[in-house]
Amino acid sequence: MRSAALFIALLLASGAASAREATPRSNEARTAARLDAIADSPPRLRVFLQTMPKGGDLHNHGGGSIYAEDWLRWAAAGGLCIATDTDSIVPPPCDTPNRVPAAGLERNYALYSRMLDALSTRGFENGVNLPTRSGYDRFFATFDAFGTASAGNEAKELALTREQAAADRVSYVELGSGARQARALVAAVKDVDPTDLAALSAKLAPLLPDAVAGARADYDRYEAESAKIDACGTATPKPACAVEMRYLYTAIRTIAPAGTFAQLALGFALAEADPRFVGVNIAAPEHDPIAVRDYTLHMRMIAFLKAKHPKVALSLHAGELTLGLVPPRDLAFHIREAVEVAGARRIGHGIDISYEDDAAGLLREMAAKQIDVEINLTSNAVILGVKGKAHPLSLYREAGVPVTLSTDDEGVSRSDMTNEYVRAVVEQGLRYADLKQIVRDSIHYSFLPGASLWRARAGGVKVAACVVQGTGCEAFLAANPKAAKEAQIERELGVFEARVQ
Repeated sequence: MRSAALFIALLLASGAASAREATPRSNEARTAARLDAIADSPPRLRVFLQTMPKGGDLHNHGGGSIYAEDWLRWAAAGGLCIATDTDSIVPPPCDTPNRVPAAGLERNYALYSRMLDALSTRGFENGVNLPTRSGYDRFFATFDAFGTASAGNEAKELALTREQAAADRVSYVELGSGARQARALVAAVKDVDPTDLAALSAKLAPLLPDAVAGARADYDRYEAESAKIDACGTATPKPACAVEMRYLYTAIRTIAPAGTFAQLALGFALAEADPRFVGVNIAAPEHDPIAVRDYTLHMRMIAFLKAKHPKVALSLHAGELTLGLVPPRDLAFHIREAVEVAGARRIGHGIDISYEDDAAGLLREMAAKQIDVEINLTSNAVILGVKGKAHPLSLYREAGVPVTLSTDDEGVSRSDMTNEYVRAVVEQGLRYADLKQIVRDSIHYSFLPGASLWRARAGGVKVAACVVQGTGCEAFLAANPKAAKEAQIERELGVFEARVQ
């Protein structure tokens, strides 16, 4: 009888342990079933996905993340003007022809509404306001239209970007950023042969230390001011304070090529000196004639600087193009050169992958190297008109290329991260397991320093130190910021799934 009782006790204990182990899996299954049940209802999806932890936003541009209403508010507070002939924010005086004060603009609804459209792509996808400009021209024109309002509001931009991330349950952001010190560097090399990369580097070398120091001091100030705006460090901090922000120094590809090199050189030097800058990028309209002409030269520049700064990570805009926007010949090599010449670890957009020479071979290479593609569904729909079945998201996933969802310029596009997840379900047919993998990958393929929590695939087998939770794992997480963030995401996903009804 004692043996039988012991056997029953062991069975009960084993059953209890199995139940405890099954709970996370059953929570995940219930969460997946809930999403399946509402997949054809965008309003219900919005409610469901709003509270889902989304990990990182790896493709988010400073400036472009700000909504038009905020630019107009800051313009009014700063005594700036509205140019009624160009629909842009300009410096004073405001009492000259075609100029009115930004202050009080809300009392003139017709002009206020027109400015919202000039500073964003509001309504473009839905045909609202009868847009007369192409999506790409309207999108990129906004940056010149609101640029004047940016000066002096850098800290507010950081604060608002973090606040929106927190509202979307995004806990990590890599923000595309620049530095005002680049202007002097660009001027210093304007007469240097842009193909002589060694000469450009030599010209810039004595100027870079001061430029880096100045940029770091600026960001010290921006971050301190933004922390004050969000009451970080006080008894009542805003949720934004919990969002970790790093920066991708972003060079512009539509200026004279020597100037682009100068910006890239500053970016590499800054990323090497300041851990807040986790990598380098290059952006601006890829279809611009200067960008098209100099594309291969830009990739050579990046490769040259990468050789001098081998630890600096690269996420490069490449393939933000489609048939008809440029001749087919210009669709055939941009992603490949970003991967094979420049050495990118992540690709931003990657829309023209199917037009690349030997696209299948390139996809295999990207899968083998685990080169993440930053997918921006709203941006791609507005700028390129590519969405639904025409979007290559499914092609990348089928080939085993990792993908992550990001916002690109959520203020300009009038979107947010939750909307990107909704679109992924409605337009791309993704389900909960797919979204959960993307959340995990958004940290796994981030440029956070340190080792990953995972031996290989995010969500797979954990590293040896963390197979069993304990002091060894705690020490590992303390020494590896990436792993620590990944562990945080796992806890957040567990809490989310446990609460799903």
